[in-house]
Amino acid sequence: MLTVAPDIEVLARFGRALADPIRCRILLALREAPAYPSDLADAIGVSRTRLSNHLACLRDCGLVVAVPDGRRTRYELADARLGHALDDLRSAVVAVENDKTCPDAETKDCC
Repeated sequence: MLTVAPDIEVLARFGRALADPIRCRILLALREAPAYPSDLADAIGVSRTRLSNHLACLRDCGLVVAVPDGRRTRYELADARLGHALDDLRSAVVAVENDKTCPDAETKDCC
């Protein structure tokens, strides 16, 4: 059964998903159109095994859904508004000082 996550949990899940460049590329590809795993793997240049692990993470985060399509499974964003959110994030201005690093950079929990 699907439930709606509270606001803070939604942000945390979105942050976890965006913390990896491969997952970002998957989300951006699915923003354009639903896709099959083999096509996604080819499009972003990763192995199907690696892609599968990242799709599992994105499903666990609640950002993508698997849609049965005959003998295949197609993936798409769980909500069309996620595509708009990705567009907004891509166009946001981030203030970064050249001589500063994120305090969590060593633990890979940050940029």
